[in-house]
Amino acid sequence: MAVPPEDESPRRIRYAVAGLGWIAQEVILPSFRHVKNSELVALVTDDVTKAEELGEKYEVGQTLPYERYDELLRGGAIDAVYITLPNGMHKDYTVRAAEAGIHVLCEKPMADTVAECEEMIGAAERNGVKLMIAYRLHFEPGNLKAIETIHSGKIGEPRIFNSVFSQQVVEGNVRLKKALGGGPLMDMGVYQINAARYLFRDEPVEAVGAGANSGDARFAEVHEMASGILRFPGDRLAAFTCSFGAATADAYQVVGTKGELSMKPAFDYHSGYKMQLSVEGKKSRSSIHKVDQFGAEIEYFSACVLNNKEPEPSGYEGLADIRVVEALLQSIRTGMPVKLEPFHKSVRPGEYQKIEKSAIKPRKLVHAQSASAGQ
Repeated sequence: MAVPPEDESPRRIRYAVAGLGWIAQEVILPSFRHVKNSELVALVTDDVTKAEELGEKYEVGQTLPYERYDELLRGGAIDAVYITLPNGMHKDYTVRAAEAGIHVLCEKPMADTVAECEEMIGAAERNGVKLMIAYRLHFEPGNLKAIETIHSGKIGEPRIFNSVFSQQVVEGNVRLKKALGGGPLMDMGVYQINAARYLFRDEPVEAVGAGANSGDARFAEVHEMASGILRFPGDRLAAFTCSFGAATADAYQVVGTKGELSMKPAFDYHSGYKMQLSVEGKKSRSSIHKVDQFGAEIEYFSACVLNNKEPEPSGYEGLADIRVVEALLQSIRTGMPVKLEPFHKSVRPGEYQKIEKSAIKPRKLVHAQSASAGQ
């Protein structure tokens, strides 16, 4: 079984963060301050106010506009880039970094299409750089505990996965723009697809999707909500709904032949998680404390670079989810189930990847807004 890479070198990986929106400002930039093997040295943004205020706040000497991104990549000042740009920009900025020999930590979803994912993976492999997709829950204690609990057989054979993940997304948010890779499946559904895959420890073979829209003007370009049913080998079923137009909900449930496991909340990073286990009539509850999920993934990725280890989650993990998203969108368009070609992954997340870093306090935003009005 794979183990987390050991941090054997005193050297620190020098990062640029490309894109200074909500997620970067609230949690990614502050996380660098307590990741010992990583250093934030550059910011990429066209917003002068962001560049000045955030550069000063985080003592970052280099702040460059997007038009000078290639200059930064080839200037020798950075080893890696953390891409937090809108989804539709991930492929371009990843490929350009890889071709310059710069390692890439890219936010999820990986890209708009499977073809773009493959292009990103190919660029990384050709140029000998590491590519990791920022699946923070692959290092988070609660979800890893759920994986190990189910894998141990405590609930018997897992047969059913159910999940609802929703929020009210504010008008004008980039997640509502089709050209930027928006929509609930891309932004929230990937968490549910990824969870079904890591909890079942398998890949779906068939997908059925449904999309819905209330007519709200916010959803002129993307679905308000989407549902998916995924058939896994052994005729196991995963069903989920994600929404940009409903009250906040965040949970999943796995039902096995002997019992069930539920996690609520399950995906958000603003609080700790609560897991309930019910086996043959006996219930137990666990509270998992809040940790810095972003600092954990940065630390892990830097260790992979320093020690020449292939990261998990790699680009293939991102591709595995996008191929399911594509199948669901095809099913929504045609009204028919979509068969998925066989897909093999030899390494999956487990408690061996757990990294517990002290939680950080979310920071005040500069010229940015959260996706949800409630945050």
